[in-house]
Amino acid sequence: MPVLCQKISMLDTSGVVFLQLGAMAALAFYVAANLGANDVANSMGTSVGSKALTLRQAIIVAGILEFSGAVLFGQGVSETLATGVVNVDVFAAQPQVFLIGMVSVLIACGIWLQIATSRGLPVSSSHAVVGAIAGFSCVAAGINAVDWRTIGTISLTWVATPVASGALAALFYSVVKYSILDRPDPLSQMREWIPWLSAAMLSVFGIIVLPSIVDVAFVQTGAIAFVYDRFGWSLPIHDIVIGIGGIGAIGLSLNSWKKLESVEKEEGSAADFVTDVTDVTDARNKKEGIFSQSPPLPLSPSPPPRHSLIEQQMARFQVLSACFVAFAHGSNDVGNAVAPLAAIAYIRRTGSFPSGDFSVPLWILVVGGAGIVIGLAIWGKNVIATVGEKIIQLQPSGGFCAELATATTVLLASRFGLPVSTSHALVGAVVGVGLIKAWKTVRWETLLSIGSAWLVTIPIAGALGASIFSIAQWILAR
Repeated sequence: MPVLCQKISMLDTSGVVFLQLGAMAALAFYVAANLGANDVANSMGTSVGSKALTLRQAIIVAGILEFSGAVLFGQGVSETLATGVVNVDVFAAQPQVFLIGMVSVLIACGIWLQIATSRGLPVSSSHAVVGAIAGFSCVAAGINAVDWRTIGTISLTWVATPVASGALAALFYSVVKYSILDRPDPLSQMREWIPWLSAAMLSVFGIIVLPSIVDVAFVQTGAIAFVYDRFGWSLPIHDIVIGIGGIGAIGLSLNSWKKLESVEKEEGSAADFVTDVTDVTDARNKKEGIFSQSPPLPLSPSPPPRHSLIEQQMARFQVLSACFVAFAHGSNDVGNAVAPLAAIAYIRRTGSFPSGDFSVPLWILVVGGAGIVIGLAIWGKNVIATVGEKIIQLQPSGGFCAELATATTVLLASRFGLPVSTSHALVGAVVGVGLIKAWKTVRWETLLSIGSAWLVTIPIAGALGASIFSIAQWILAR
C-alpha cells in the first residue's frame, strides 16, 4: 500500500510538472506568434511592398523558411538573452526566483509585441526581452542585478543600426540606379551587372546561412572526417562555403542571362509585330486614299517599357534575397521567444541556474518555429504593410538593395559581437533607398511612429516585466 501511494504521488508530481511546462510552452508559443507577426516583416515587407511577391505568397514562403531555419539551425541560440543581461552571481543562489522572472518575461513580451503588431509598428523583439528581464531583475534583487553595460550597448544600436543600414542601402541603390536604371540601354547594362549582383547577394547571405548548413551537413554527420580517413583530404569549412557560394553565383548568373535573353526576344518580337502592323495599315490607307496625321492603333499591346523589364529581372533577385533573410531570421531570432522557455525548462530539470551546458532542446525550437508561422499567417500583414508600403513605395530594384543592406549590416554587427535589431536595420535601409530615389516621397509621419515605438520598447517591456513579477510574487507569497 505505501508503494502504491508513493507511485500515485510520483504520478501527481510528474503530472503537475508536465502541466506547468505545458503552460510555459503555450506562453512561449504566444510570444513566438507575436514575434512572427512583427519581425517577419524584416524579410518579407519590402518584397510585398515592391510587388515582387503577393501577401499570400510572402506568408507561405516566409512560413516555410522561418520554420526550417528555427528548427534546423536554431540550436546555436546564445546564452545572452537568458543570462547575459543579469548578474549571474545574484540569481545563482535563487534559481526559482529567476524561473518566476522568466515567466514574467514571456507574458510581458507577448503583450507588448501584440500591442505593437496590432498598430503595425515594427519593434525589436530582442529589446523587448532584454527590457523585461531588466525590469523583473530590478524588482527581484535590486538595481545591481542588471548588467547595465549590456543595456547601454543595445541602446547605442538604436542609432547605429538604422544609420549604417541606410547608408549601405543608399550606396547600393545609387550603384544600381546610375549603372543600370538611368543608362540609355538598361537591358544591356543589366546583362553586364548580373554576375556582380549574383556574387554580392550570395556572398552576403551565404556567409549568414551556409556556415550553419555546412556544419550540420558535413561536420556533424561525419562526412568531412570520412573523406579525410578514406582519401586523406582535409576540407576546411570555409573552402566548402566558398565553393558552394561560387557554384550558386555562377548558376544564378546563367539562369538570369537566360531569362533576360528570352525577355529581349519577346520584346523584339512585340516591337517587330507592331511595326509590321503599322506598315501594312499605312500601305492600305495610301491605296484607299486615306491620309491621317494620327497613327493607327496597333492590333497588339505595345511592348513594355525597358525599366519595367529591368524591374522584372530585379524582382527575381529580390525574392531569392527575401528567402535567405527569412531563413536566417528564423534561425537567429527564434531565441527571443524560446530562450526564456529553455531557461525555465533547464531550471525545472536541474534545479539550478543555467550554466555552461545550457542549450535549447529540439521540441522548444519546434514550438518557437510553429508559433512564428502561425503569428505570421494571422497578424503579419499589418507590419508587412508598414515596412513595405507606408514608408515609401518600393520597386524590386529598391527592395533588393534594402534587403542586401539589411543583411550586410546585421552580418557585420554579428562579426563584432554587437546586438542589433533587424527591424531597425530594414527600416533604415528602406529610408536610405527613399532618400536616393525621391526623398520628398518618404512618409516621415510613419517614421516618427516607428521611432517612438523603438524608444519606448525597453521601458514599457521593463515596466511590464517588473509589474507581472511583483504580482506573481505577491500571489505565491499568500
